[in-house]
Amino acid sequence: MSDQPLTPGERHADAPAPGEPVVSHYHLCFGCGVDHPTGLHMQITAGAGLTVTAEFEVGVDHQGAPGLAHGGMLTTAIDETLSAINWLLRKSAVTVQLQTDFRRPVPVGSRVFIAAECVGVDGRKIFTEAVGRLNAPDGPIAVKAKAVFVEVPLEHFFSYGRPEDLEHASTRDEVQERTKGLSVNP
Repeated sequence: MSDQPLTPGERHADAPAPGEPVVSHYHLCFGCGVDHPTGLHMQITAGAGLTVTAEFEVGVDHQGAPGLAHGGMLTTAIDETLSAINWLLRKSAVTVQLQTDFRRPVPVGSRVFIAAECVGVDGRKIFTEAVGRLNAPDGPIAVKAKAVFVEVPLEHFFSYGRPEDLEHASTRDEVQERTKGLSVNP
């Protein structure tokens, strides 16, 4: 995904410690939000260095073909997990490229365990990789992915988000906590 040599990213001093949860950035997020009615309700945990792990259960609302997880939903779970790495860097960033390779079907009722890492940084670009496994952290590989995120100013979200959602988010403690200390102009 990059032809340039990458520098290692640096974990921010205020990042969650290894073993601590990477808390939801917004309670209505489809991936990690605790209050989204049909969301993934992902549990993401900070690892050592610039790594995170995540897990979720594939529910009936997440299927594509009968009884199987929808590929787009699995891609969403991977994207959500990889984006948690940005919180370890304490950078506001968006996905600009995501390549997902599906290795096996994922039945409804399965648990998916995702391990993700930052493989390097090049200016505003953050390069990441993830592996999703079926029913155990060392289970068979179901999905692999590589993604590139680009650091953006917080104004990006204010400029493009729906006004009523931004107003609601501004009243939420988790949003205030997650954005405290982020640079407005990277």
